[in-house]
Amino acid sequence: MKLLYDFIVFLASLFLPIAAVFNKKIKLFVAGRKQTFSKISGLKNKKTLWFHAASLGEFEQARPIIVVLKKKYPDYKILVTFFSPSGYEIRKKYDLADVVCYLPLDSKSNAKKFVELLNPTLAIFIKYEFWPNLLKELKKKEIPTILVSGIFRENQIFFKYYGGFMRKSLKAFHHFFVQDDNSKQLLTTIHFENISVVGDTRFDRVSEILEQDNSLDFIKEFKDNTYTVVAGSTWEEDEALFVNYINHVASEEEKFIIAPHNIKQDSIIQLQKALHNKAVLFSEKSNKNLKEYQVFIIDTIGVLTKIYSAADTAYVGGGLKTGLHNILEPATFGVPIVIGNNYGKFKEAVDLVTLKGVVSIENQEEFTTILRSLKNDDLFRKSTGEINKNYIQDNVGATQSILKWMQQKI
Repeated sequence: MKLLYDFIVFLASLFLPIAAVFNKKIKLFVAGRKQTFSKISGLKNKKTLWFHAASLGEFEQARPIIVVLKKKYPDYKILVTFFSPSGYEIRKKYDLADVVCYLPLDSKSNAKKFVELLNPTLAIFIKYEFWPNLLKELKKKEIPTILVSGIFRENQIFFKYYGGFMRKSLKAFHHFFVQDDNSKQLLTTIHFENISVVGDTRFDRVSEILEQDNSLDFIKEFKDNTYTVVAGSTWEEDEALFVNYINHVASEEEKFIIAPHNIKQDSIIQLQKALHNKAVLFSEKSNKNLKEYQVFIIDTIGVLTKIYSAADTAYVGGGLKTGLHNILEPATFGVPIVIGNNYGKFKEAVDLVTLKGVVSIENQEEFTTILRSLKNDDLFRKSTGEINKNYIQDNVGATQSILKWMQQKI
């Protein structure tokens, strides 16, 4: 199986540059990796703490740890690597990192060159990034390596009869900091004991949001003390629910802020035109009397977290088809949350659906029913939101547990 893995990586190195001609995301993926070794060369012979995240969501799990380490160990360099362009492109100028770059493809030669050049003091992998050649090189040099906010499932290759080479790669980890007991139990079945169940560091990250100023003047003007639903990171299938509801059900006593995941101009204009009611775009808000509009479409990035603070009810997109986005940010503000029915891979969503702080819907009828209930029943809405707020508060602390272990290795 290891030979097959290496062959697949080799084929990827050949065909990705060809695919990049036809696909913008793959073009970023390929072009960005050409700069990796030149970027990390400046870290040679420096004391470096290396964080690797697949994409933006995993980066948020690393962030609370980076913040503390940067303050406590200012003489150490921070390297953040990403696998996905969607993570790298948004965080490539992250101010607490000395270098942000792509992880090279996991060929044996790339892995050897990367680890020898960087020689990090500590390597921190986030959630579920496992690259066997890189891990082999880290193991060979006995570089302290940990997994943070890890989560394991029975269907992963580690727990299959043919997954021996991947199980072997896990031996590079000096410690596993996992989110739940199930992950720990699965690891023990393949003879790992260096495990701590500490939860998810994102809880520490989102709990800190309440300490910052989350007010936005343009949102306050638009809301105008009116009941408001905030729909974050929506896709077309999510937006179709809102278009139908706003056009045919919504009253004048409720407003909607929609922050699409895709902010390409043609998609934004299509959404705006589909709405019968007055809708204003963030990019066109200047000199507009915002309180006269019923729908505010956020065609920019970087403000959604603060916008959630103005929500009476939140909807988080992706759960109907493409993959659920972050529900912890609206949860920390103590508002009820509605999502699609594809959420099984997200522990926090499973937990909160069970606790009834989050409501899962499958179709327009269920969507309309729950939005009507949340609008008309103040007690139901407030009690549902309180469940989410308490859940966040009950799950903070993972960062401190991880830092105690790390400080012994730095």
